[in-house]
Amino acid sequence: MSEAGGGRGSGSPVPQRAPWSLVAATAALCLVSATSVGTAVAAPMSREEKQKLGNQVLEMFDHAYGNYMEHAYPADELMPLTCRGRVRGQEPSRGDVDDALGKFSLTLIDSLDTLVVLNKTKEFEEAVRKVLRDVNLDNDVVVSVFETNIRVLGGLLGGHSLAIMLKEKGEYMQWYNDELLQMAKQLGYKLLPAFNTTSGLPYPRINLKFGIRKPEARTGTETDTCTACAGTLILEFAALSRFTGATIFEEYARKALDFLWEKRQRSSNLVGVTINIHTGDWVRKDSGVGAGIDSYYEYLLKAYVLLGDDSFLERFNTHYDAIMRYISQPPLLLDVHIHKPMLNARTWMDALLAFFPGLQVLKGDIRPAIETHEMLYQVIKKHNFLPEAFTTDFRVHWAQHPLRPEFAESTYFLYKATGDPYYLEVGKTLIENLNKYARVPCGFAAMKDVRTGSHEDRMDSFFLAEMFKYLYLLFADKEDIIFDIEDYIFTTEAHLLPLWLSTTNQSISKKNTTSEYTELDDSNFDWTCPNTQILFPNDPLYAQSIREPLKNVVDKSCPRGISRVREESFRSGAKPPLRARDFMATNPEHLEILKKMGVSLIHLKDGRVQLVQHAIQAASSIDAEDGLRFMQEMIELSSQQQKEQQLPPRAVQIVSHPFFGRVVLTAGPAQFGLDLSKHKETRGFVASSKPYNGCSELTNPEAVMGKIALIQRGQCMFAEKARNIQNAGAIGGIVIDDNEGSSSDTAPLFQMAGDGKDTDDIKIPMLFLFSKEGSIILDAIREYEEVEVLLSDKAKDRDPEMENEEQPSSENDSQNQSAEQIISISQAVDLVDQESPEESSLNSHPESLSPADSDDAAALSPSEQTSNPTEDHETTNLDGECTDLDNQLQEQSETEEDSNPNVSWGKKVQPIDSILADWNEDIEAFEMMEKDEL
Repeated sequence: MSEAGGGRGSGSPVPQRAPWSLVAATAALCLVSATSVGTAVAAPMSREEKQKLGNQVLEMFDHAYGNYMEHAYPADELMPLTCRGRVRGQEPSRGDVDDALGKFSLTLIDSLDTLVVLNKTKEFEEAVRKVLRDVNLDNDVVVSVFETNIRVLGGLLGGHSLAIMLKEKGEYMQWYNDELLQMAKQLGYKLLPAFNTTSGLPYPRINLKFGIRKPEARTGTETDTCTACAGTLILEFAALSRFTGATIFEEYARKALDFLWEKRQRSSNLVGVTINIHTGDWVRKDSGVGAGIDSYYEYLLKAYVLLGDDSFLERFNTHYDAIMRYISQPPLLLDVHIHKPMLNARTWMDALLAFFPGLQVLKGDIRPAIETHEMLYQVIKKHNFLPEAFTTDFRVHWAQHPLRPEFAESTYFLYKATGDPYYLEVGKTLIENLNKYARVPCGFAAMKDVRTGSHEDRMDSFFLAEMFKYLYLLFADKEDIIFDIEDYIFTTEAHLLPLWLSTTNQSISKKNTTSEYTELDDSNFDWTCPNTQILFPNDPLYAQSIREPLKNVVDKSCPRGISRVREESFRSGAKPPLRARDFMATNPEHLEILKKMGVSLIHLKDGRVQLVQHAIQAASSIDAEDGLRFMQEMIELSSQQQKEQQLPPRAVQIVSHPFFGRVVLTAGPAQFGLDLSKHKETRGFVASSKPYNGCSELTNPEAVMGKIALIQRGQCMFAEKARNIQNAGAIGGIVIDDNEGSSSDTAPLFQMAGDGKDTDDIKIPMLFLFSKEGSIILDAIREYEEVEVLLSDKAKDRDPEMENEEQPSSENDSQNQSAEQIISISQAVDLVDQESPEESSLNSHPESLSPADSDDAAALSPSEQTSNPTEDHETTNLDGECTDLDNQLQEQSETEEDSNPNVSWGKKVQPIDSILADWNEDIEAFEMMEKDEL
């Protein structure tokens, strides 16, 4: 998530176990020396404009932090749409996401050092007093060890680091006596029981009050953890040991890192995503630089910078060589299998890999950093934000965006490395998009769907800890910051740790054990910062020349999603592999090709056809790869054909004062009435109908005449409600769920069905809101009386005039790709969408795959054995064609009974656990294949 405060080397070799002064100096000099050669790349931004943008960042932080303190504190996080705090146990569970919440005022602790970086020293002093007075670390709550370490322990240590700095300066924090450090030490001891495993890898979760394994702890039974979860501890734990003299923290973190290094796949030097904490066996054997692994690599390099231990650098360089050999396919970074690294494991990338260009800057490898960053920027320009996942041809795979800061982080460090004003313009775009699309009256709301612009009621603590820090530093000059940022290293959560810790309390043995595990190639280990003449070979337009070929990569080209082995086979004259869209089950030649790829076709008694792939049965490893890709494409085609029968989600945008279009609610569509995707949006004020259920002739037609009527779900058919409000003169309708507490955050969207009769008489648009989203409109009516909304297929740009009136001044402020996969070709199950099933006919709409399932199984009807050439979002285009599917939405859209949410959702595809079991079995077989097959 983060990057160091400077580069690694200078013009002279760094001695082994370098003292902190040399580490600090080299950390600063590497990037500073590179800056001077890039200044002529583009027209420089004036100091006045940089100051204006810096002030804008300050105002945005005030808006986010101020609303958290006003509406949420002491809760962990702010819910910006409903203007209240998110308290664990009082809101519907979001699964693992909630493991970051520990009832310890997370956002306040995570924001401490951001206040100092932004020169808000008075606010920092007040915030520290609040933490010491109000925060309790002894809560009976199960939290993520990883998240608690990087956010809370890191936040306390970052706050302590800057508190003692301010105290030394003599103006602020004169009363401070290491109180934050004592809290950090208390928390560190609470996390230590998690390391009570035979491997030394920590349990993924721990109870802050009861620890591990006790009955009241409600945790300690887990067997797996992610590589990043176990490998992202060394900076915070070592800093805690160096600050306090208690060596146990650094010892435990080092032991975990040593174990991960020992368990790497020896032939590829890659690590998997998930590992068994007791046996050390890899559970997920795919490898990349994104979610699940990212900060493990980051902390190896930064541990060298902070601690001066050469073994960390050697390990990082060994991994980095493997990353650039197998995972890097410029400008893409694609996951591979650790045992067969020439075989891609995915056809999509996740947003967390956006940190990697920044890490490459610290490494000194600028060219691939520029390439990947530019590719990501083109995706952002297309979708306004970086989707949580996107395909190799840049279609949206997962549409959410929780305001992640990794791209801003890499932008900051690339600007430091190149001095290219282009990256200032990139930062300006990020600021504009945040204000235009994510800003709401009570803060900044995460994007639920980057395609529609709909919001999610969350503002994660990392948004304040990282985003504003990196954006402010991007536009700040050295004199704008009250301390020297080069004296610190950034943790993965952008918390600041002083480099002088390198020589403090050094009681940890630094035995270099790297050579015990592998022979190291000396050419891979550069002990100095790369010469800027190599990075920028006498050409001030060097960075621009790297970016230029990628300017249109998103819109006009499709990177090939094929492996280098298959590419070589094409050159040798081999026929292109069978594509899923061309497959015909009645074609004998196609069946023979399937057999060669290890794919079997089984006819079931109920008329369905099942496809099963065993990679070990393929004629060669290339054929096994083709079979894997064929299965992936078949899944995608199945999902696409299902979605073609569905309607995408819609948006309800509140455009009146004081919202001005900033609040966008995800709405379900209707199978009747005006289609908002084909007609102009509907705009109007809202009014509640009487009766509220809309099931009879309205008694207040004058109130809804010319307005958008609000109706409650239940007691009659959706179409009947629509006819009643239309007859009363309404121009549109919004049905609000009567199931209190329901939300699009936790329940799948569905589309409102007709009543089995001809619905052509319904001419107005109808949308459905769950209870939580509907209450936002109802609360707004109670507070402001007149509320105007926009019903559309996706959020529209805001009214500039209204925006200017309100805008404050800123001047003063995966699963693995399985080697064995199963596709069930079956009929979709009808779903009821009415109060009484016997009252009308049913509308058939198959259930779409969730993101978690989309890699592993799909359903097709028998008539769909000859596939539609239109591919879904996850398809890899091997023939160079690039279809624009930007407007095809992948939200799950289902019909259901109007007032009974407990409707059967139909048949499920093969369970993920079963697929994973098959994968674990077949990957072992992969290892036994001849080494010369790939």
